[in-house]
Amino acid sequence: MKMKLSIGVPKSMKVAAMVQPWEDPLIGADVGELMAVADNLGFYKCMLGEHFIIPKEHIELSGDWYFHTVVALGVIGGQTKNLRLTSSISILPLQNPIVQAKAWSTLDWLTCGRAEPIFGVGWLKEEFDMLGVPFGKRGAMADEYAAAMIELWTKEDPEFEGEFVNFKNCGFGPKPVQQPHLPIWFGGDAPAVQRRVAKFGDGWSPFRTPPEKFPDCIDYIKSQPEYDGRSLEFFFALEMLNVGAQHEILDDPRAPGTSDKQKIIDQISWLKELGVTETIVPLPPGLTGKQAWIDRQTWVAEEIMPHI
Repeated sequence: MKMKLSIGVPKSMKVAAMVQPWEDPLIGADVGELMAVADNLGFYKCMLGEHFIIPKEHIELSGDWYFHTVVALGVIGGQTKNLRLTSSISILPLQNPIVQAKAWSTLDWLTCGRAEPIFGVGWLKEEFDMLGVPFGKRGAMADEYAAAMIELWTKEDPEFEGEFVNFKNCGFGPKPVQQPHLPIWFGGDAPAVQRRVAKFGDGWSPFRTPPEKFPDCIDYIKSQPEYDGRSLEFFFALEMLNVGAQHEILDDPRAPGTSDKQKIIDQISWLKELGVTETIVPLPPGLTGKQAWIDRQTWVAEEIMPHI
């Protein structure tokens, strides 16, 4: 199976372990231009993260610059034709699931079936506190929210009764273009996340799980009684090895990008052997601006894509 190469959205966050100085002067039009370039080069997905509000003590490592994923992906979707539109991640418990279902189905409908969320439960308790969401219930909320969203996307007469979500005698449209519903991914590492993938998911995006453990985790997902044999995808980017659980900088030597073609191909082959189906080729350090980014991604498209 061919490895799918996705691409991060420049200036979509300022996590110290991942951001580069060349991104700082970019404006919105630049971001749209670069994503159009990525689309034309044949990259599979664009990906960007999400937080809503950051406590001051976390800004040094996490930054305070994050787009609303669906809004940003809608703009990017209007400037691209084939690039799939992915959050990495959207924090599922922080927004009402009816509102989230509406946002994602609208994005999917308007972009002719290109929306593909990765949901997570979140880790930043202070963010939950400021949004009035109970941090200790975020796992149970995520399970219920996912089930409620699928109900809205797939049923002509949606109905749901739960602890956190209730609706009946209602209509919901537009439905997603993708059938039976747009793909749902889950990001994170806990066994509860893996069980969520088994129950609801089309893909898993680990964060702090050591890559060597991916095969065991995939076996665990597929061993769950609620897994029905559907096809699953798995995303991991080596640059994530440089990011700690609370965005600490880890300086993992495998994380930085390189211009060594064979090394990149070998790294991707290694990930593929571990079960990964989608990845990002990390940027080398020290890029100098938009054109350097374009040159790098053009090189990846010409020199790496044909060999993986």
